[in-house]
Amino acid sequence: MDKDLLEELQEKAKEIRKLTIEEIGNLGSGHIGGAMSIADLLALLYFHRMKVDPAEPRMKDRDQLVVSKGHAGPALYSTLALKGFFPKDWLLTLNKGGTRLPSHCDRNLTPGIDMTAGSLGQGFSAAIGIALALAMDKSPARVYTIVGDGESDEGQIWEAGLFAAAQKVSNLTAFLDYNKQQLDGYTKDILDLGDLAAKWKAFGWYTQEVDGHDIAALDAAIENTFAQKDRPSMIVMHTIKGKGCSFAEGIEKNHSMAFDLAKAKEAIAALDAK
Repeated sequence: MDKDLLEELQEKAKEIRKLTIEEIGNLGSGHIGGAMSIADLLALLYFHRMKVDPAEPRMKDRDQLVVSKGHAGPALYSTLALKGFFPKDWLLTLNKGGTRLPSHCDRNLTPGIDMTAGSLGQGFSAAIGIALALAMDKSPARVYTIVGDGESDEGQIWEAGLFAAAQKVSNLTAFLDYNKQQLDGYTKDILDLGDLAAKWKAFGWYTQEVDGHDIAALDAAIENTFAQKDRPSMIVMHTIKGKGCSFAEGIEKNHSMAFDLAKAKEAIAALDAK
């Protein structure tokens, strides 16, 4: 990846974080931790890798993203607004009456959302089904999906993983947001996940591990997946929950937080100062 593109994408990731902090701060509470940890990936997908058209959200043969950890919806909304799928002022209606931006992703309400999610584990299965259907139709489109590490406590994740490998769903790339935390604390203390990369390899997936905040490394990992013709791909992203949000990064209870717009503006100013 050349230097100019990398800097552009890093700036997009910063904008996604700023919009998301403001979006949630305007509401007064929300899932800030897991939204911040995927901002770099969202910038890379929507501003470099994915074939999408804001003017035609249901375009045939578009690439699709399923955020299975649907509570990270605010970060995806910020990305879609930045891309031009809908006006940025929609972000200030997050989870309010009459909004088209509920707290969890909803395909029926929001332009650019490819799959409703929120019940953990189910979005991953849906992504596999979408990818399989596209392959059966001989579509060139690819499907991407983001799974949480806390979400990986769900047995449905592993059943779906076995199915995708058995069906050789090679047009699917999954990202595991391994930020080491979930709603009630650290994953190692609640239900230790062990060696996640080794698990996915054992399940028959082409598996890579990267720093999930290193956009160039993420991009190289995505490029590697295109050579896989007989198995799905899993990219285990080592991330920091709350990354880039001054009051959320590095603390334990950052899954969902209450904060006001004044605190949000302080965090945005801290991001601008970096």
